[in-house]
Amino acid sequence: MDNMNLSKHISGQFNAELEDVRNRVMAMGGLVEEQLTNALSVLQSGDDELAKKVVARDRKVNTLEVSIDEECTRIIAKRQPAASDLRLVLAISKTVSDLERIGDSAERIARLATEHHSKRQRGMLVSMDAMGRHTLKMLHEVLDAFARMDVDAALRIHKEDAKVDAEYEAVVRQLMTFMMEDPRSIPNVLDVLWAARALERVGDRCQNICEYIIYYVKGKDVRHLDMNQVEDLLK
Repeated sequence: MDNMNLSKHISGQFNAELEDVRNRVMAMGGLVEEQLTNALSVLQSGDDELAKKVVARDRKVNTLEVSIDEECTRIIAKRQPAASDLRLVLAISKTVSDLERIGDSAERIARLATEHHSKRQRGMLVSMDAMGRHTLKMLHEVLDAFARMDVDAALRIHKEDAKVDAEYEAVVRQLMTFMMEDPRSIPNVLDVLWAARALERVGDRCQNICEYIIYYVKGKDVRHLDMNQVEDLLK
């Protein structure tokens, strides 16, 4: 929290409010990371009880998103923050939205995994294992970068999404092979393809959070820019 300059506010209460909302974001991030970890475990095991835990936890994540967003709105209305303080509140609001959507992806993956029990269906799901582990690593690291507001880490994690995209394309090719070998598998393949897409979107959400970190620290909006443009803008 040292990089966030909270000690410079005249109002100690304002400091406390920003610290509290930041801590709640980290708590929400921890819950979402646990959701994704458990959802990936369900892919391997088909554990119904663990899947139910993921689904139940999603409601808590949704509640946190709403409460944090309400607090951000209250801070803006009451404190009328400017400059870096305003960027921080906006970055928090956008981050919790992406975290909630990652939680939704985890819930959907867990639900799907328990609906596909045959050996062949399980093989399709296991094909996403490497991609799942990669997105989980991205989520863990981006939460750490957010806690420290570390731009260098954010840039490094941002680049990882290209690798997740490549893994997604490999999964799609493998699933296409399943369909060509057995047209009767098409409905199941489409369900698994949907889950793979959900995982790919987790990588995109992590990339978004990297952009919010850069926006807060540097005051630069790097959305929709490629990595070369981002690096040039931050020089």
